[in-house]
Amino acid sequence: MTKPKVLISDKMDPNAAKIFEERGCDVDVITGETPEQLIARIGEYDGLAIRSSTKVTKEILDAATNLKVIGRAGIGVDNVDIPYASAKGIVVMNTPFGNSITTAEHAIAMIMAVARQIPAANTRTQAGEWPKSAFMGVEVTGKTLGLIGAGNIGSIVASRALGLKMKVVAYDPFLTEERAIEMGVEKADLDTLLAKADFITLHVPMTDQTRNILSKENLAKTKPGVRIVNCARGGLIDEAALKEALDSGHVAGAALDVFAEEPAKENVLFGTDNFICTPHLGASTSEAQVNVALQVAEQLSDYLVNGGVTNALNMPSLSAEEAPKLKPYMALAERLGSLVGQLAHGNLTEISIERSGAAADLNGKPITAAVLAGYMSQYSDSVNMVNAPHLAKDRGLDVRSVRHEHEGVYHTLLRVTVATSQGPRSVAGTLFGSEAPRLVEIFGIGIEADLDGHMLYIVNEDAPGFIGRIGSLLGENGINIGTFHLGRRDAGGEAVLLLSLDAAIPEDVMKQACALPGVKTVMPLEF
Repeated sequence: MTKPKVLISDKMDPNAAKIFEERGCDVDVITGETPEQLIARIGEYDGLAIRSSTKVTKEILDAATNLKVIGRAGIGVDNVDIPYASAKGIVVMNTPFGNSITTAEHAIAMIMAVARQIPAANTRTQAGEWPKSAFMGVEVTGKTLGLIGAGNIGSIVASRALGLKMKVVAYDPFLTEERAIEMGVEKADLDTLLAKADFITLHVPMTDQTRNILSKENLAKTKPGVRIVNCARGGLIDEAALKEALDSGHVAGAALDVFAEEPAKENVLFGTDNFICTPHLGASTSEAQVNVALQVAEQLSDYLVNGGVTNALNMPSLSAEEAPKLKPYMALAERLGSLVGQLAHGNLTEISIERSGAAADLNGKPITAAVLAGYMSQYSDSVNMVNAPHLAKDRGLDVRSVRHEHEGVYHTLLRVTVATSQGPRSVAGTLFGSEAPRLVEIFGIGIEADLDGHMLYIVNEDAPGFIGRIGSLLGENGINIGTFHLGRRDAGGEAVLLLSLDAAIPEDVMKQACALPGVKTVMPLEF
């Protein structure tokens, strides 16, 4: 039997290559190649192990005719075209927890550096000055740290800050009161955090919801003299607005490890007084580099030799034995989780996954993980079936898995219910032909639909003429309807309409739909 062949294309701990060899893979370590050189070489490999330097583009993926798996030693996968890799049938993995402590410690180091102006003081002292009176710092003891993002890394930062006798106020859509008490932090909304914090540190992924979360408007809401640290992702802060706030003195200091454009050879913030930066060093410790390198080697070799899938970003993590039966249920579970996540807003504290009929006989853990991955995908760009349960636990989400042996109207059924401020909200789905996921109920209303691509969810009063009005509106705006699904509670009562569209609906058309007579809710959906 031919051994799987792996290429390590970025600098990595040498023990990674040893793990590949010990587990039955041939491995080449060839780093620093140009994209053209990698394109010429990649066709002979089954696996590719990378860090951040290698950019896995469409051109490289097209040339990778034998590639089965890509493993990123680290959490960020911005350098991999995941949608195209998925279309090519290539699994993409990361190592989401290998550098958490290292990144958290770097954030704490930046807090101390900006509090005492250490870099500037060092530069002037080594230049032969003795500027003792030029640098008046502040203590962190007793100060309030505003934590934007209280997940894995954020919770570690909170524990270290509490050890420094700081007070911690946290904003996170997933953070519950119970988890906040367990962490020893005060849960708050974003505006409250901005008004109270002496220091602010960010620990959230880059998503549409978090982009420029510290905008010019939000920076203006901060406490005068605030100090800001970002060791998470570039683009979370409006850099031009931050410079204005530093120049005016409203922000007393800022320390960034990440930038909107990297490598940041030029930036509007460079040269600004009281600004500190490092070149994306959050994960740069010897311990973290060893951890992520060993993890990626173990994961890739396990997949190539045994078929095991761990920390996959574009497919369910399953054992080789369970995969055939569970794969269609994974697709259904993830879509139901995504649907309830998009529709049920607010800080959800409880989620229940029920399995009935044939589904009751299956392993509930991967199904539950798939639901959580779908649900949390609305808020995180690195969630998967392996880390979703951990993220849910970190945020105090009460997750319940229930099995019902009886068979109801459907031979097999999955139901996902969340507790909201308006009461429980539930969606349910089944498999058609034992493999095709299908929605059969949404918030108590029976409706059958495929959950796929761009969709539009509408709640309206059941009255004659509405279907014609919505159809005309979309047609007039050049939006083609793929499928059309209707459901209602009672004649003349509340009705639900699910449309699949050939493209995302523009914001102005959304506003026009909301203004139609009888409309209660209009929401775009993505699957």
